Amino acid sequence: MAEKYSDRVLSIAKDNPVLTGLLATVVAGVAWTVNDFRSWKAFGTGGTPPTWSGYWRMTKIRINHTLSSNDLSDPSPLSKQGPTYLKSPLTPRTGPRPKIISRTMPQRQHPTPIPAQTRQKLHSLMHHLATSHPKTLYTKPSHTEGKSTVGLYAVPDTDTLNPIARDRVLDHEIAHAHPAENSLHVWLSDGDARVVIEAGWGLRFPLAFVRSGWTMVYAPRDEGELEVVEGIVRAGVGFITGVAI
Repeated sequence: MAEKYSDRVLSIAKDNPVLTGLLATVVAGVAWTVNDFRSWKAFGTGGTPPTWSGYWRMTKIRINHTLSSNDLSDPSPLSKQGPTYLKSPLTPRTGPRPKIISRTMPQRQHPTPIPAQTRQKLHSLMHHLATSHPKTLYTKPSHTEGKSTVGLYAVPDTDTLNPIARDRVLDHEIAHAHPAENSLHVWLSDGDARVVIEAGWGLRFPLAFVRSGWTMVYAPRDEGELEVVEGIVRAGVGFITGVAI
């Protein structure tokens, strides 16, 4: 019986090559989508609910970005006007830019090797800065990352607070690091964001409704690069709080 059924299926396939090809494409597409959904969840979904609905929303963004000519390593959309807060010239990052995960959101790079001690210092950086400057900074779970990591925030009643800090999307958040691959997002002035991107340390954010200075900063690969990253975060603090630290 099984052999007759198999023979019949093969006969139908031979007689209907177009239908067979279409079915094979559908099966392959479903398998790829399920695997991509699982990979998306496993790597971390940022602030997006890890559901099929969330996945489809991010997939639409991914398709739109792929079809656009928006090169996130191009700093030209950022304003050249306004203040900057980086305390020293930014040395160009050595080597090629890291490869970026093909999913546009969440914005992530492929993991690169990092010493355990450097990683530990990176992921304690937000707490370190907040405890060192409690009148200006505090930490709480990052709302832009779905509370999946620690966010560095400006104290809302800081006298010198930049009014832009009250933005409805970013809402006083200055920076956070991503546990999965150690990159960061930092809210910089446009001038500082340009410098960071031009020097090869990061990328613009892909969503137009988020403030232009919200910048992806690549994961540090050693202690020296961690010092650069900390300087970038401190520049973000200066921009949002008006306090140099």
